[in-house]
This record gives sequence, C-alpha cells and structure tokens, in this order.
Amino acid sequence: MAYTLLIIYPAWDVAGTFLDIQANRNSASKTPQYVNAVISAITTIAVGLALQKGIPAALIVFGIWAIGTGLIQLVLGLRRRKLLGGQWPMIISGGQSVLGGTSFIVMAHAPTMGIHSLAGYAAFGAFYYLLAAFRLSGTANRKTTA
Repeated sequence: MAYTLLIIYPAWDVAGTFLDIQANRNSASKTPQYVNAVISAITTIAVGLALQKGIPAALIVFGIWAIGTGLIQLVLGLRRRKLLGGQWPMIISGGQSVLGGTSFIVMAHAPTMGIHSLAGYAAFGAFYYLLAAFRLSGTANRKTTA
C-alpha cells in the first residue's frame, strides 16, 4: 500500500493541478501550475525508479517533491489571496508540505516511521484539497451571481 501511495500521490497532484488551471482560467500567470504539474509528473516516475532501490530512496525523492510543491503552493496561495480570496487552505497545505517533505527526508533511514507518516501526510493533503475546492467553489459562485 505504501508503495502505491508514494507513486499515486504525485500523479494525483498532476490531475489536481490541471483542475486548478481550469478553475482559475483568469489567473494572470499559470506558469507556477505548469511547473508544478511537470515536477509532479517527473516525481511520479522518479519515485517508481527509486522504489527499486528501496523505501529510503523513495522517501527522499518524495520528500524533495513535497518541499518543492509546497513552496509553489505557498507562493500561489499568497499571490491569489487578494484576487480570489479563500486561499488559506492552499497556504496551510503548502506549509505542511514543506514540513512533511523535510520529515520524509529526515526519516528516510527509519523507513517504518516514514511510511507511517506518509498516511497522515496523504490524509491532510486530501483534507486540504477538499477545503480548497469547497472554498473556491463558494468564491466562484459568489462572483457569478454578482
């Protein structure tokens, strides 16, 4: 299960990023989203390759990805907060990703701990995706009725 989650999570991020691009067509620059999608697609492949060397290598790759995409989320959330509002889930999720990614790298040599924290990381990620979707759908509905 952990092997699957290590691969599916960055792949899911690619899909989520393209949904975000669709939902925010009027954003000034979509470059951060496209960069995030490319990084996540490369990470999906890299984690699959790293798993052949073992869990520690995969946790390091996953951790580096989590830090990078977390920083992108922080920047995007901060840039969008005035334009769209409702960006606090993205900002919190970005910060959590940076911290989570750092912990995956630190715990890579205690893979059992790293794998256990992966489930919590994925659960929080899913929670923030839902919060962001809920909040942004409310913002979009208010703008279309105004």
